This record gives sequence, structure tokens and C-alpha cells, in this order.
Amino acid sequence: MKLHQTFLSPFPTRVRLVLYAKGIEVDFVEPNGIHDSSGKGDYLKINPVGRVPTLELDDGRTLPESEVICEYLEDKFPEPTLRPADPWARAQVRLISRLCDFYLVMAMVPLFTASGMPRKNWNAGHISVALAAVRTALGYIEHYIGTDGYAVGRSLTQADGALAPQLILAFEWAPNLFGQPSPESDLPKLAAYWKAIQTDAVANRVIQETRAAISAAQSNTRKPKEV
Repeated sequence: MKLHQTFLSPFPTRVRLVLYAKGIEVDFVEPNGIHDSSGKGDYLKINPVGRVPTLELDDGRTLPESEVICEYLEDKFPEPTLRPADPWARAQVRLISRLCDFYLVMAMVPLFTASGMPRKNWNAGHISVALAAVRTALGYIEHYIGTDGYAVGRSLTQADGALAPQLILAFEWAPNLFGQPSPESDLPKLAAYWKAIQTDAVANRVIQETRAAISAAQSNTRKPKEV
């Protein structure tokens, strides 16, 4: 199998967490044009939406959308499971993932847009509104997050794959880039979770991969353009 992905995007990160937790070996392929304007070329034949990740099976079939891929992997490789046995806990996993995708990610979109602009073109008012929206979305997750070291329960689940990469962006990337304090100090349950989840070997692996990708991207933007 191949996973068409980048280490910078948070969405393939949740798939990698499932792969690592289950010990599934796949090849990682980074498509062109995901984080720049170089054009996506033949990748659009694999995934016409043009986003990452896409899982490509050995028989050539392709599956897009991170949550769908995670569910497929869980069905195909059920052990060790990242789904709680209890129906209520399983619903909480889906809830945390949904809150991340529908509220936190959408709140971050204006910040992603601003990060691709020269600083002189930043709209301070728009950025402040976006940061406030991020804080609101984090508050929703704060209400539902577990208190036993993981997003749900006492073991790694798909909810951790959805949440951990988003917290890197919300707690580290956005505050550092826009010169604002991290909202972590106002969210005690999420702050405790963020500290605890980094002690899990699999979760910490994807967290460190994401941090390294962010650092590399920021270093690249600081390099002078060749003429």
C-alpha cells in the first residue's frame, strides 16, 4: 500500500497514527503542489479532489479522506483496536474527531490563509477574529475531552489522531506565528491532555514529525529567493 501524504498537513497525521499503532507498513508518497502552487499534475488522477491523504491499495484502488481511511484500516486490521468496545466511548471518539474537523479546523482556515501572505498584507482584525474562533472551538473540545491521559478513555484511539496534530497548530504554531499567547493556559483539561499525550510513544512520534515539518517549512520561507 501507499499513502499519498505530507508531514505538514494534520490530516495524514491521524492516518499515520493508526498505521504506527497497528504496525502496518506502507510507502509514503508526497504529491506535488499540496503546499505550493507548482500544480498537482498526475495526483489529480489518483484523487480528483487534490487533497491529502489518499490511500492507494496494492490493486490500484484509491481511498481519500483521512477519517474514511482510518475506518478502513480499523476494519481491515482490527488488532490492536483504536476503537473502544463501549458504545458510549466509541461515540465520544467520533465526537472529538467531528469537533476537530468541523469547528477547530474551520476556525484555523483564515490563519492558514494569512500564513501564506507577506506580513505586510496581514489584516490584524481578521487574525484576531480567527484566533478568537479557534479559542471558542477549543472550548467545545475542552468540555468533552477525557481526563485519563487520552482523548477518550485510557488508551490511544482515533480521537487522539484527530486532536493531537490540531493542538500543535492551535497551541504552538498559531501563537508563535501571530505573536499571541497560547490558549492552553485557559483550557486546563486540554492542557493536561496535551502534556499527557506526548508521553505516548505513538502519539509523540506523529507530534514530532509534525513539529519537524513545520520547522522545515518555516525555515524554507525564511531563505532568500534565488534569482
